[in-house]
Amino acid sequence: MEIKDFSYFLPDELIAQHPCNKRDQSRLLLLDKKKQKMADFFFFHLPELLQSGDVLVVNDSRVIPARLFGKKPTGGILEILLLNRKANKKDSETWEVILRPAKRLHENDVIILENKCEAKILARISDKKWLLEFFSPCGFESYLNSFGRVPLPPYIKRKKNAESNIDRERYQTIYAKNPGSIAAPTAGLHFSSDVLQTLHAKGIKIAPITLHVGYGTFMPIEVNEVEKHVLESEYYEISEDSSKIINNSKRVIAVGTTSARTLESASDENGHIEAKSGFTNLFIYPGYKFKRVNGLLTNFHLPESSLFLLVCAFAHTDFIKKAYQHAVENRYLFYSYGDCMLII
Repeated sequence: MEIKDFSYFLPDELIAQHPCNKRDQSRLLLLDKKKQKMADFFFFHLPELLQSGDVLVVNDSRVIPARLFGKKPTGGILEILLLNRKANKKDSETWEVILRPAKRLHENDVIILENKCEAKILARISDKKWLLEFFSPCGFESYLNSFGRVPLPPYIKRKKNAESNIDRERYQTIYAKNPGSIAAPTAGLHFSSDVLQTLHAKGIKIAPITLHVGYGTFMPIEVNEVEKHVLESEYYEISEDSSKIINNSKRVIAVGTTSARTLESASDENGHIEAKSGFTNLFIYPGYKFKRVNGLLTNFHLPESSLFLLVCAFAHTDFIKKAYQHAVENRYLFYSYGDCMLII
């Protein structure tokens, strides 16, 4: 398969730049795979669209304030995006990071950050990745909570070096619990306390799992042949309680592509989910046979992205392209802060 076959036209003005005023007021496009039909709703209608006994599998990973700014030895401003913590010592932490711009940087250079924090360059891992050791008088975790910024995706535009308090709250699900992601599991951003209460009252269960979303979610597919693309590994956990809820449910609705990938990674050929933790780089594209996911709640994704390919695998490429065309024609909003679809 060629990646160019998974493109679509999207006007720039339909890329959501800010969240909906209220989480559950976003729009929801319902797709019926079997009947090949679609209908327009709002997210607060979700409980009406599901059945008692369904289970929604949500990703409870919490986005960390992974975006930092510092000064190069030359004085230029440098952006740091934290990826993976590699070591945690008493007086320092070592992280795999992305540096922008990375020209004229060398091993042993020291980057100066706010509030007497410093970062020493230990190594260049690849064209994009570096290894940095951070030193902060207050401890790096405390520093990060005070000075780290929301790692918004590049298509959400903000004034340079500016941060919105709204982003701090809204680029996070209300059930986020386990810190570790550098991007939000965006299908969950629509849930409000009211919707969760209504789901519970109807007998629809919520099963939390964890997948820490990594930089791979931003990475474009740079090969022509889809099959040659390799996803970066991400850490996941499924508890004993959640595995029991999932295994005892007839219909499992994955909230987001991260939940879908986690379920499929932990499922055997019969759709049984094992309580486990580990790393997955499962890349789902058309031709994949789903073992456990029966329904998918998901945002509208970038063309030619691994996320768009997963959705095409779940509901057939032609039907998804028709749904995206409908969404464009009806002025749905796209990407992280945009609207969503429920595929059942």
